[in-house]
Amino acid sequence: METNFEAIVVTQEFKVSPEILWETITNHEIMLKWYFDNIPDFQAQVGFETRFNVVSGERNFMHIWKVTEVIPLKRIVYNWTFDDYEGSADLSMEIYDENDHTRLVVTDTILESFPQDIPEFKRESAVAGWQYFINQRLKNFLS
Repeated sequence: METNFEAIVVTQEFKVSPEILWETITNHEIMLKWYFDNIPDFQAQVGFETRFNVVSGERNFMHIWKVTEVIPLKRIVYNWTFDDYEGSADLSMEIYDENDHTRLVVTDTILESFPQDIPEFKRESAVAGWQYFINQRLKNFLS
């Protein structure tokens, strides 16, 4: 994906409280059940950093996440880079209490372009990935 691309935004509603949704997107043990299952640790604290590898075909994608903003029960932002590839993105997860449901808005904003000759970095791949994690995995986990 490139910096001139519009941010990817995925929205989903859940029949859980903001507290439960916050716990689900920030508690390491719970994240392993619906998100990446090999995250070694995660803490909703500014400055926290974690690294984990995702293998796709013959490529390794060493993910590096660094938490840059935390507003408990409302918003978490982490910067997303990779060891062996150029590029940087900010991922925000924002929670909205809508009385009878809670809405999650995930926004993936490209700060520095990723290599466009690698299929996993194409916009379509990122859109499909976020829809899978939020609209399928997380939704099914919280149902």
